[in-house]
Amino acid sequence: VGFIVSEWNNNITNKLLASAVKTLKECGMKENNITVKYVPGSFELVYGSALLAKSGYVDAIIALGCVVRGDTPHFDYICEGATQGLATLNATGQIPIVNGILTVNNMQQAEDRTGGVVGDKGEEFAITAIKMIDFAWWQIGMPMFAACIYVILLLISYLIFVRRD
Repeated sequence: VGFIVSEWNNNITNKLLASAVKTLKECGMKENNITVKYVPGSFELVYGSALLAKSGYVDAIIALGCVVRGDTPHFDYICEGATQGLATLNATGQIPIVNGILTVNNMQQAEDRTGGVVGDKGEEFAITAIKMIDFAWWQIGMPMFAACIYVILLLISYLIFVRRD
Protein backbone atom coordinates (compact mmCIF):
# COMPACT_ATOMS: atom_id res chain seq x y z
CA VAL A 1 0.00 0.00 0.00
CA GLY A 2 1.24 3.45 -0.84
CA PHE A 3 0.51 6.63 1.07
CA ILE A 4 0.62 10.11 -0.37
CA VAL A 5 0.52 12.46 2.62
CA SER A 6 -0.08 16.20 2.66
CA GLU A 7 2.41 18.18 4.75
CA TRP A 8 -0.20 20.89 5.27
CA ASN A 9 -1.90 20.40 8.64
CA ASN A 10 0.64 17.69 9.38
CA ASN A 11 -0.45 17.56 13.01
CA ILE A 12 -3.55 15.82 11.60
CA THR A 13 -2.12 14.00 8.58
CA ASN A 14 0.67 12.44 10.67
CA LYS A 15 -1.97 11.03 13.05
CA LEU A 16 -3.96 9.66 10.12
CA LEU A 17 -0.82 8.06 8.72
CA ALA A 18 0.27 6.52 12.02
CA SER A 19 -3.17 5.04 12.60
CA ALA A 20 -3.50 3.70 9.06
CA VAL A 21 -0.04 2.11 9.13
CA LYS A 22 -0.77 0.55 12.53
CA THR A 23 -4.02 -0.91 11.18
CA LEU A 24 -2.33 -2.34 8.09
CA LYS A 25 0.34 -4.00 10.24
CA GLU A 26 -2.31 -5.40 12.59
CA CYS A 27 -3.96 -6.93 9.52
CA GLY A 28 -0.72 -8.67 8.59
CA MET A 29 0.97 -6.26 6.20
CA LYS A 30 4.73 -6.14 6.44
CA GLU A 31 6.38 -2.74 6.85
CA ASN A 32 8.45 -3.20 3.70
CA ASN A 33 5.16 -3.39 1.76
CA ILE A 34 4.21 0.13 2.87
CA THR A 35 5.43 3.17 0.93
CA VAL A 36 5.02 6.73 2.21
CA LYS A 37 5.59 9.86 0.09
CA TYR A 38 4.86 13.47 1.02
CA VAL A 39 3.46 16.39 -0.99
CA PRO A 40 3.02 20.03 0.11
CA GLY A 41 -0.78 20.18 0.28
CA SER A 42 -4.03 18.36 -0.38
CA PHE A 43 -4.32 19.62 -3.95
CA GLU A 44 -0.99 17.97 -4.76
CA LEU A 45 -2.27 14.59 -3.53
CA VAL A 46 -3.70 14.03 -7.01
CA TYR A 47 -0.38 14.40 -8.81
CA GLY A 48 1.47 12.37 -6.19
CA SER A 49 -1.13 9.61 -6.37
CA ALA A 50 -1.01 9.56 -10.16
CA LEU A 51 2.77 9.12 -10.20
CA LEU A 52 2.76 6.44 -7.52
CA ALA A 53 -0.03 4.56 -9.32
CA LYS A 54 1.97 4.60 -12.57
CA SER A 55 5.01 3.18 -10.78
CA GLY A 56 3.35 -0.21 -10.36
CA TYR A 57 4.92 -0.65 -6.90
CA VAL A 58 1.69 -0.62 -4.87
CA ASP A 59 -1.69 -2.36 -4.93
CA ALA A 60 -3.61 0.64 -3.56
CA ILE A 61 -2.99 4.25 -2.59
CA ILE A 62 -4.33 6.13 0.40
CA ALA A 63 -4.19 9.91 -0.11
CA LEU A 64 -4.12 11.65 3.28
CA GLY A 65 -4.91 15.32 3.73
CA CYS A 66 -6.73 17.79 5.92
CA VAL A 67 -8.41 20.95 4.64
CA VAL A 68 -9.86 23.35 7.22
CA ARG A 69 -12.46 25.89 6.13
CA GLY A 70 -11.29 29.49 6.25
CA ASP A 71 -12.78 32.85 5.38
CA THR A 72 -12.29 32.57 1.62
CA PRO A 73 -13.52 30.21 -1.12
CA HIS A 74 -10.04 28.63 -1.29
CA PHE A 75 -11.34 25.74 0.86
CA ASP A 76 -14.01 24.94 -1.73
CA TYR A 77 -11.56 25.02 -4.65
CA ILE A 78 -9.02 22.77 -2.94
CA CYS A 79 -11.64 20.29 -1.76
CA GLU A 80 -13.37 20.13 -5.13
CA GLY A 81 -10.16 19.86 -7.14
CA ALA A 82 -8.61 17.20 -4.92
CA THR A 83 -11.82 15.18 -4.71
CA GLN A 84 -12.43 15.31 -8.47
CA GLY A 85 -8.81 14.45 -9.21
CA LEU A 86 -8.74 11.46 -6.89
CA ALA A 87 -12.13 10.29 -8.15
CA THR A 88 -10.88 10.43 -11.75
CA LEU A 89 -7.75 8.47 -10.86
CA ASN A 90 -9.83 5.93 -8.98
CA ALA A 91 -12.30 5.45 -11.83
CA THR A 92 -9.76 5.27 -14.64
CA GLY A 93 -6.72 3.74 -13.01
CA GLN A 94 -5.57 0.19 -12.44
CA ILE A 95 -5.46 0.33 -8.64
CA PRO A 96 -7.81 1.69 -5.96
CA ILE A 97 -7.21 5.21 -4.66
CA VAL A 98 -8.68 5.91 -1.22
CA ASN A 99 -9.73 9.51 -0.59
CA GLY A 100 -8.38 10.13 2.90
CA ILE A 101 -8.86 13.88 2.93
CA LEU A 102 -10.60 15.31 5.97
CA THR A 103 -12.64 18.38 5.03
CA VAL A 104 -13.62 20.13 8.23
CA ASN A 105 -14.88 23.46 9.48
CA ASN A 106 -12.31 23.75 12.27
CA MET A 107 -9.30 21.99 13.74
CA GLN A 108 -11.37 20.47 16.54
CA GLN A 109 -13.42 18.53 13.99
CA ALA A 110 -10.18 17.18 12.54
CA GLU A 111 -8.93 16.14 15.98
CA ASP A 112 -12.27 14.45 16.67
CA ARG A 113 -11.73 12.30 13.55
CA THR A 114 -8.18 11.21 14.39
CA GLY A 115 -8.95 9.07 17.40
CA GLY A 116 -11.33 11.48 19.08
CA VAL A 117 -15.05 11.35 19.76
CA VAL A 118 -15.99 10.78 16.10
CA GLY A 119 -13.61 7.87 15.59
CA ASP A 120 -10.39 7.09 13.78
CA LYS A 121 -10.49 7.89 10.09
CA GLY A 122 -6.91 6.65 9.57
CA GLU A 123 -8.02 3.18 10.60
CA GLU A 124 -11.09 3.43 8.35
CA PHE A 125 -8.97 4.49 5.36
CA ALA A 126 -6.64 1.50 5.86
CA ILE A 127 -9.55 -0.94 6.08
CA THR A 128 -11.05 0.58 2.95
CA ALA A 129 -7.76 0.04 1.11
CA ILE A 130 -7.64 -3.61 2.21
CA LYS A 131 -11.22 -4.17 1.06
CA MET A 132 -10.58 -2.50 -2.29
CA ILE A 133 -7.40 -4.53 -2.89
CA ASP A 134 -9.46 -7.64 -2.20
CA PHE A 135 -12.20 -6.42 -4.54
CA ALA A 136 -9.67 -5.67 -7.29
CA TRP A 137 -8.10 -9.10 -6.86
CA TRP A 138 -11.42 -10.85 -7.38
CA GLN A 139 -12.36 -8.63 -10.32
CA ILE A 140 -8.98 -8.48 -12.08
CA GLY A 141 -6.39 -10.69 -10.42
CA MET A 142 -8.38 -13.87 -10.04
CA PRO A 143 -9.55 -14.03 -13.69
CA MET A 144 -5.96 -13.39 -14.79
CA PHE A 145 -4.73 -16.11 -12.43
CA ALA A 146 -7.36 -18.50 -13.76
CA ALA A 147 -6.34 -17.69 -17.34
CA CYS A 148 -2.70 -18.42 -16.51
CA ILE A 149 -3.65 -21.73 -14.93
CA TYR A 150 -5.67 -22.59 -18.05
CA VAL A 151 -2.69 -21.86 -20.32
CA ILE A 152 -0.40 -23.94 -18.11
CA LEU A 153 -2.84 -26.84 -18.23
CA LEU A 154 -3.03 -26.55 -22.02
CA LEU A 155 0.76 -26.68 -22.24
CA ILE A 156 0.94 -29.70 -19.95
CA SER A 157 -1.77 -31.44 -22.00
CA TYR A 158 0.13 -30.69 -25.17
CA LEU A 159 3.36 -32.06 -23.73
CA ILE A 160 1.68 -35.19 -22.40
CA PHE A 161 -0.72 -36.09 -25.21
CA VAL A 162 0.59 -34.50 -28.39
CA ARG A 163 4.35 -34.71 -28.05
CA ARG A 164 4.77 -38.38 -27.35
CA ASP A 165 8.23 -39.19 -28.55
